[in-house]
Amino acid sequence: MFSKFSLFVSLFFAVQAIASQTLYYGGDILTMDGDKPSYVEAVIVKDDKIIFAGKKAEALKQSGGKTAKVDLKGKTMMPGFVEPHVHPSIAAILLGGDIVAPHDWDVPDGLKKGVEGHDAYLARLQESIDKNGKEGKVLFIWGYHQLWHGKLSREILNKLAPKKPVAIIHRSFHEVFLNDAAIKLMGVKEEDYRGHPQVEWDLGHFFEGGWLALVPRIAPYLLDPDNYKKGLRDMSTLITKNGVTTVAEQGFPESNFKMEYTMLKAEMDKNPPYDVYNVLNGTQLYNANGNSNENAYKWMEAASQYDTQNIFMLPKEVKLYADGAIYSLAMQMKEDYSDGFKGQWMTPLKLFEAQMNYYWDKGYKIHIHANGDLGIQRCVDITRKMMKRNPRKDHQLTLHHVGYFTAAQADEMQELGIEASVNPYYLWALTDKYSQYGLGKKRAENMVPMKLLADRKIPFSLHSDFGMAPLEPLTLVWTAVNRMTSGGHFVSQDQRIDAYTALKGITINAARTLSLEKSIGSIKAGKRANFTLLAENPLKVRAMHIKDIKVLGVVYNGEQKLLKTTQK
Repeated sequence: MFSKFSLFVSLFFAVQAIASQTLYYGGDILTMDGDKPSYVEAVIVKDDKIIFAGKKAEALKQSGGKTAKVDLKGKTMMPGFVEPHVHPSIAAILLGGDIVAPHDWDVPDGLKKGVEGHDAYLARLQESIDKNGKEGKVLFIWGYHQLWHGKLSREILNKLAPKKPVAIIHRSFHEVFLNDAAIKLMGVKEEDYRGHPQVEWDLGHFFEGGWLALVPRIAPYLLDPDNYKKGLRDMSTLITKNGVTTVAEQGFPESNFKMEYTMLKAEMDKNPPYDVYNVLNGTQLYNANGNSNENAYKWMEAASQYDTQNIFMLPKEVKLYADGAIYSLAMQMKEDYSDGFKGQWMTPLKLFEAQMNYYWDKGYKIHIHANGDLGIQRCVDITRKMMKRNPRKDHQLTLHHVGYFTAAQADEMQELGIEASVNPYYLWALTDKYSQYGLGKKRAENMVPMKLLADRKIPFSLHSDFGMAPLEPLTLVWTAVNRMTSGGHFVSQDQRIDAYTALKGITINAARTLSLEKSIGSIKAGKRANFTLLAENPLKVRAMHIKDIKVLGVVYNGEQKLLKTTQK
């Protein structure tokens, strides 16, 4: 791991800026412009814009003067990958702490090996606490899941760490378990949560709405500057290593605007080769502004004052929350769960409907965290009523995650103009286990049925929601194309999508999710010069090889990283 990341970083910073005009040629230049694969022979970039995309002969005629010529030598150039749903704040917390999860995680600190079984999990927790825990400072360890790791409680954590404050964050990032030392240090008081339906005080367990209520109170510990800044540095490494030039925080801020923004800005002031766009968090801003949608709206309308050269508050867009996390088996399902699992609502239903209507009437593009078929149905039903009361054309209301839905619901989405951003990794990570517990084989094997969207020409993007999936766009494409589980089982093959459709999900359709399709997402004259450089063409390799294609670097705003140029 050391050599892999060290070599990348050293090469990355060694390359110097090139001339203001650059001609790219000599490889597969996949434009992602249109419904079918299309290529151009050459691209000319001037400053940070594409000024030509077409035949090489014509490009040579237009490339007079001092032009840097870049021969791709048979490699592939695509539009810069767009990650439309990631959380820098969550990434900073989990990368700044420790990871003990069911599956392996390849991060800049090294490979965090997955672990299964109750005793093995507790042994790994003890190892992490002994190595990383300190009295007077909370150690956050992410990745726990009861189906892989067995039961967890405050009592168990007290035995592992009687004096060191420990917080175990669930794999879903929608739950946390605290030991006594953490509760005492962070000043969490039982009376503040007495009667809350999503807090189990005796277990030290806060989930869904209980977790949302807890987060602002413990923000100074979650956002510990040393750990958080280290996590953001690691996030930048992962973003560039995997060819991403644009990311979007879906729901900013998570807990504390001033702290999150200040530390994000410090990282982005280093000018890493990507932009951050923020969809503002309607729920958190409601809570932070006197439980008032009106006050939250006023705050959002003035948020552009925080824009910088590479951080942007997306105007007239808002993030809301319907049902619970798929990783917690807390998404709302029309049919019951087995094994005692229960669906949860993240936002009280009356407030959720009021928020949807409020921002609809303000002309906002609404993004909604929605996972189960009952949660999705709730969003569809409210949208239908809003369309009848106040019709809007091209509103592009977008459901995020959409873990399980039916063909009938896809029909309704198409009818109402609802779009989607999906996480295909659910299928890989969860199908085998959820076939045995909670969902059952039929529903588990048909999670994230993207072909239902593709067949209806419903625009959809792919996202990682890092760390719900690795921050690896090609892994998302691979999962969507192959539909193979972590146990090596190929399931619901009728829901596979073709590689080009999947690639649209990390380029032009991902840009559309963010209302940025006019400036990024495809290679076309007039758009920004953001490209991803690959060792192989994803459309010309075996489907099972897609995730293993090497990312050679990026071009960001016309500036190359990891490419050699010749001046002529």
